[in-house]
Amino acid sequence: MISIAKWEVILLSGLFLVGVLRLQGSGEWPEWRGPGGQGHAQGDPLPTRWGENLNVTWKAPIPGRGWSSPVIDGDQIWLTTAIETKANPDDVARRLKANTGDQPLTLLEKVEYRAICVDARSGRITHDILLLSEREPQWAHTLNSYASPTPVIEPGRLYAHFGASGTACLDTRTGQILWTNTSLHILHENGPGASPIVWGDRLIFQMDGSDLQYVAALDKHTGTLAWKTDRTGTMNSNPQLKKSYATPIVVRVNGQEQLFSPGADWLYSYDPASGRELWRLKYGNLGFSLAARPVTGHGMIYLSTGFMRPEMLAIRYDGGKDPEIVWRYTKGVPTMASPLLVGNELYFVSDSGGMLTCLDAHTGAEHYRERLGGEHNASLLYADGKIHVPSRDGVTAVIGSGKSFQLIAKNELAGRIMASEAVSHGALFIRTDSALYRLEERSKNAQ
Repeated sequence: MISIAKWEVILLSGLFLVGVLRLQGSGEWPEWRGPGGQGHAQGDPLPTRWGENLNVTWKAPIPGRGWSSPVIDGDQIWLTTAIETKANPDDVARRLKANTGDQPLTLLEKVEYRAICVDARSGRITHDILLLSEREPQWAHTLNSYASPTPVIEPGRLYAHFGASGTACLDTRTGQILWTNTSLHILHENGPGASPIVWGDRLIFQMDGSDLQYVAALDKHTGTLAWKTDRTGTMNSNPQLKKSYATPIVVRVNGQEQLFSPGADWLYSYDPASGRELWRLKYGNLGFSLAARPVTGHGMIYLSTGFMRPEMLAIRYDGGKDPEIVWRYTKGVPTMASPLLVGNELYFVSDSGGMLTCLDAHTGAEHYRERLGGEHNASLLYADGKIHVPSRDGVTAVIGSGKSFQLIAKNELAGRIMASEAVSHGALFIRTDSALYRLEERSKNAQ
């Protein structure tokens, strides 16, 4: 079902493409992992050390539960969250009796999907908007949430995606909902995970469930379906091995923008305008439940293959040849936290045990492996010449970049860190499971 309140065409002078999708302006954080989706921040120096009583400009409690990262436009910080209402015992008993085993059982009566706007200067919540609501939603894994996909922000518009539960667009100036689309469905099994991206007039996202697997694009002005392309690669017959929660990226190849889209067992390339499949490359037989977003550089895409037997792959797509796997690495490869490419070095941290690895991006040769400890969901960030490695227990390690391991600091906040960091105007924004923090050096706090 598609409902449209009203819409208007906005000319976006800040949008341009250089290799990957980017938004102009160092003060903006438009999507998951920032401009271009590569986890790089530009701008003023950031704090190296912080804590509950150190370099905190403000701390804003955030209602509900959601692992989506903050996106920032000017003085507006937007996040999505889910308000969960548990079912009463009689309803739970009814569902247990009626359950046929073909769909995971949910113990929730209702979920409200909301958009929260926080003022960047004061930390005050200025908008708390109900976008969608759903009764008896699909089951979600304890390491996931119903609001895990990070929204995309453009001047005047926020696009919030909740997987099979629907997608919404709102006017960030007025808080008015411009359109919603709840027509696209899959069985996630573990809840939504893939974040959307904007390319031109398209809002693009992956829908890889245990039942159906496809990529879709909506007209960002109206929410109507622009194109929908089914996955074509042959996968394992087990439905559980067909899932993916990955987020695509747009890359310029020989003058043409291509949508690089990781799915179970296959990496696909599509024309983002039409959804036409350009090529596909099989990378393995047990690559599924991908959550990490790939990064690109040196004519290659660096991809974690997901659960079961995770590998880090370097896939060459440039140079006038068919795409090919250049090297594989198998030790301590993450399934959730996205890797980071800085110059000639590729960094990633394992889900469990916090093993930080640095490889030569060209050859896959190992520079170092160092154990930080902890469990990791959030993706790595490169900012101010340093690498941030957040963990689920609220501790963020700050590491010096380069071929040699250098631990600069370990910083702890209350609560769990499941969302990736955001940067704007020389400040670091970290979302925990209960609050959003603005972190700056004390000299800035006093201004």
